[in-house]
Amino acid sequence: MNMNVTIDRKILSRPASGPTEETVLAVTHYTDFLFSFRLSRPAGFRFRSGEFVMLGLEVDGKPLMRAYSIASPNWDEELEFFSIKVPDGPLTSRLQGVKPGDKVLLGRKPVGTLVLDALKPGKNLYLFSTGTGFAPFASVIRDPETYDKFERVIVTHTCREAAELDYSKWTVGKMMEHEFLGELADGKLYYFESVTREPYFRNGRITTFIENGTLFETLGLPPLDAEGDRAMICGSTAMIRDVRALLVTAGLTEGSNAMPAEFVVEKAFVG
Repeated sequence: MNMNVTIDRKILSRPASGPTEETVLAVTHYTDFLFSFRLSRPAGFRFRSGEFVMLGLEVDGKPLMRAYSIASPNWDEELEFFSIKVPDGPLTSRLQGVKPGDKVLLGRKPVGTLVLDALKPGKNLYLFSTGTGFAPFASVIRDPETYDKFERVIVTHTCREAAELDYSKWTVGKMMEHEFLGELADGKLYYFESVTREPYFRNGRITTFIENGTLFETLGLPPLDAEGDRAMICGSTAMIRDVRALLVTAGLTEGSNAMPAEFVVEKAFVG
């Protein structure tokens, strides 16, 4: 039997182990510096909430890829990402211009340390973030397993300007309105935001609020304690360094997928 079959040459040229080509479904711009976008999720693509994946565009016939935390939870039918805009960035200068219907390259192998499996059992889970470091925690706080494992989940987000908090505020707000997740998180999820470079009701670095006790007083919780507190850190190099030091001082030890402990840091984004 003779059959006429048309095959996309671009698909033929892309190895099975290489990235898939996904469709942009939605894009939201929050500031001149930050935006989020949603992609189609390929069949069989599985990940643990909090992991990252290689993401990119085809430039001059070659894939230009960078590591991006997956902001959507592992049950979502789509994939969500939260990104900075860098005018002269090799990838972000192009990625910030994508529109619904455009194609984006997606790696096949999600990995990462900011996952529940890398932490020992505990009572309180602290998620410390700055800027786009909130992305993996947008995934973690929308995972039902998080509320099965912890009595309280505290996510902190510090940005330079108030408008840069819009994505985290929107994510937490929509989750609390969710028919199923809202019930799980009710009374268990705490959101603590701050701004460093313009007037806001709460000004300052998260390290200051840890050191002076404001974080714990606001939440009605005791200071950090290695017995019941667990933490994840993602954000600027300075914040990660300083929060890590505070956690170590409080007696918490750093863990990994191979050796779970009291806190974890995503080293893939640390300069």
